[in-house]
Amino acid sequence: MNNTPRRAPPPRFTIVQQRPDRRPLIVVVLALAWLGSLAAVWLGAQRHAAPKLPMVAAQLEAAQNELRRWRSQAEQLAQREATLSRSDQISRAANKEVQSELAEREEEISDLRANLAFYERLVGATGQPKGLSVHSARFDAESGGSWRYQIVLTQSLNKGAISRGRLHFTVEGVRHGKLATIGWDELHQRRSAPPQDYSFRYFQQLRGSVMLPADFTPQRVRVSLDGGDVTVEQTLGWQLGTT
Repeated sequence: MNNTPRRAPPPRFTIVQQRPDRRPLIVVVLALAWLGSLAAVWLGAQRHAAPKLPMVAAQLEAAQNELRRWRSQAEQLAQREATLSRSDQISRAANKEVQSELAEREEEISDLRANLAFYERLVGATGQPKGLSVHSARFDAESGGSWRYQIVLTQSLNKGAISRGRLHFTVEGVRHGKLATIGWDELHQRRSAPPQDYSFRYFQQLRGSVMLPADFTPQRVRVSLDGGDVTVEQTLGWQLGTT
């Protein structure tokens, strides 16, 4: 009998010790190194830039203050310009009004001088004081067949007294070979034509326009003055041309 011991069969599984996985650790280390480099760069940049930040901030604030100052000055200048423009407009309007007023006063003075010269001629011509009277009546032909008249009334008897009243006149002449008279209403081509008012101290020139028939030849003018307590009627020859 064989007494040789039998060997045990070889194991079916082999136990092998597994090494730990270091890849996550490497990733973490690299990430920390990258973050560290960023921190180092930021700190370096801060060290170089930090000393200039207060100066830049001060310059920015100064620039903003200067900008506000210029804006304020611009607004003040704009307001001043608007005020000056308005003042200039007011001055121009006032100057224009003064010039217009001066022109009117010069015209009034010129009229007064002309009236004074005219009155002096009247006084020199009459010599003696006279009451209310018709000094002259003259007519000028106008376009359209009308006649422009100018009748001068005077009074030098009652110095300082004012003569007031109403005037109307008729024109006498020849029509169709016969004597004819053109009345006040027909001269104005309307019924109940109102008389012309007058009011003066020494003299007055009354003007207006009338129409004469085309087939009428004027010869005389009969002027009637109704001053309330004074009534005057004068007949004057037909005269052309204004005084």
